[in-house]
Amino acid sequence: MSSSQPRKKNAAVDLLAGGTAGLFEALCCHPLDTIKVRMQLYRRTTGVGSKPPGFIATGSSIIQKESFLALYKGLGAVVIGIVPKMAIRFSSYEFYKASLTDKETGKISTGNTFIAGVGAGITEAVLVVNPMEVVKIRLQAQHHSMSDPLDVPKYRNAPHAALLIVREEGFKVLYRGVALTAARQASNQGVNFTVYSKLKERLQEYHHQEVLPSWETSLIGLFSGALGPLSNAPLDTIKTRMQRETAKTNETSIARFSRITGKLIQEEGMRALYKGITPRIMRVAPGQAVTFTIYELMRDALDKIPGLGTQAAVFDE
Repeated sequence: MSSSQPRKKNAAVDLLAGGTAGLFEALCCHPLDTIKVRMQLYRRTTGVGSKPPGFIATGSSIIQKESFLALYKGLGAVVIGIVPKMAIRFSSYEFYKASLTDKETGKISTGNTFIAGVGAGITEAVLVVNPMEVVKIRLQAQHHSMSDPLDVPKYRNAPHAALLIVREEGFKVLYRGVALTAARQASNQGVNFTVYSKLKERLQEYHHQEVLPSWETSLIGLFSGALGPLSNAPLDTIKTRMQRETAKTNETSIARFSRITGKLIQEEGMRALYKGITPRIMRVAPGQAVTFTIYELMRDALDKIPGLGTQAAVFDE
């Protein structure tokens, strides 16, 4: 390989940088995800004309009735899965990207960048995201006060919830809604990586340097992260309803999807498909800003560590 070509990276760099980025994202943005889930699970009880609470009212209600810490329900499930999730996301994206890059020019088209992002989204959804979200949503859906020691919830924490779900409902329940999760992650990461990488390329050309200022990385991460939720909000709402259900049924995934979608639209209208869109954008957009910024900073730092980062002597011939 010539020295003019990009050097291969150590997969451990993507693992450590991605895991750290994901942890920071979870700590910063998880409360908004809890509010989003509660909004998506809300059902009208006073007639079709009643207006569901907004994200501020929902968040305030959670804090008043269940304490501030309730906003972090399900965080354990996210943290446990965040390292493999981010490792799989970035490493699989790099793998698909390398496979789709023109071998002669060393460049990748916008369409192939999108395909690489879609592949990364599907891969992470199947291997990590769906089981993690089933556990997270069950924890977030519990209405109990975390400030009252006598108010004991059914699911105490992420490992307990996972064990109880598998014991009572079977291992397959952890993959309930996996097709919707895969579709959501595919569209998210397809748009996310495409917009981010292309904006990054333009800014690198403008600055005539490879490393961008952190504020610019955050800005393009924020913009790219906001576009995904707008394209797949209905899928996310239906997926949340499917994963919240605890009853055992013999329904096929398609039948369950049709039943939940039909009931949701019939009882609450088409607008219900976009429940939680505001906190979701507020969570995903800054989440991607944090993720890409921390990832780029960590990757740059780790890449300079001897024995861990890119080694020219090993890959250059």
